[in-house]
Amino acid sequence: MKKKLISIGLVLTMILSFAACNAKTNTNSADKKYTIGICQSAQHPALDAATKGFMDAVNEAMPGQVTFDNQNASGDINQCGVICTGFVANNVDLILANATPSLQAAATATVDIPILGTAVTEYGVALEIPDFNGTVGGNISGTADLAPLDQQAAMVKEFFPEAKNVGILFCSAEPNSKYQADVVKTELEKNGLQVKLYTFADSNDVSAVTALACSENDVLYIPTDNTAATCAQAINNIAETANVPIIAGEESICRACGVSTLTIDYYELGRTTGQMAVEILKGEKEISSMPIQYFENPIKKVNADKIKTFGLSIPEGYVEIEK
Repeated sequence: MKKKLISIGLVLTMILSFAACNAKTNTNSADKKYTIGICQSAQHPALDAATKGFMDAVNEAMPGQVTFDNQNASGDINQCGVICTGFVANNVDLILANATPSLQAAATATVDIPILGTAVTEYGVALEIPDFNGTVGGNISGTADLAPLDQQAAMVKEFFPEAKNVGILFCSAEPNSKYQADVVKTELEKNGLQVKLYTFADSNDVSAVTALACSENDVLYIPTDNTAATCAQAINNIAETANVPIIAGEESICRACGVSTLTIDYYELGRTTGQMAVEILKGEKEISSMPIQYFENPIKKVNADKIKTFGLSIPEGYVEIEK
């Protein structure tokens, strides 16, 4: 009987020891600290919202576990490279690449650290992947901010049925802008419009190129373009004087200078990216098998001030952009 009691005691001790070890392991897992490097290519409302959404989602899921090294390249593509190289040197656990230049810089800097892009229009174009199937593979995934371009093109005729000539204005340094411009040009030409592309190299020649485009066209279209977004007020000053309306690829550009847009919610896009980061850091998913995610329900919006300026009515299904 005594031996039996000793045996039972040993079994209980083993069970309790295992439970204690398991609890310790779980505690350590919950207490593990991570560092995420954030490279945002430029300062403007859409990208700011994506970064905030990302950080909010991560903090909600992993409170107190993540430190963010949040850096902004202020529109300098070379600085994106410097920032991402620094993240690699500091051995961060994950990199958020906010916008295409940041994604390209991060992809060049490391093939080991997980990279999540956000506010990237087309990953196949940005990373030069032929026949892109929706999953990058390797150490890269993320979210895209591409709204249906055919529906954006249709807004030109919807708001300005008498227009004959359309200028598409974008930054030549942004490959995703060129992609959007080509798609929209094709769609507009299907509707019998004459279309010409106008490119600026950087913020220094935005005004001159915009003035030329306004002088030659009835309407302008500006795709989702980081440089255009940071220069949207300068574009507005010229287009407003020339009385030329603009259809925009995203909300922040439209708020500054456009009549209408089909846009996504960048804060929610950032939150989706943050949720992906949590799954990676917790070991729940492998980044190599995570497909690019898209915003499912883009919203038709108008700039009420521009609607009034051009004497237009707001069509059914549109909402006003909040000022």
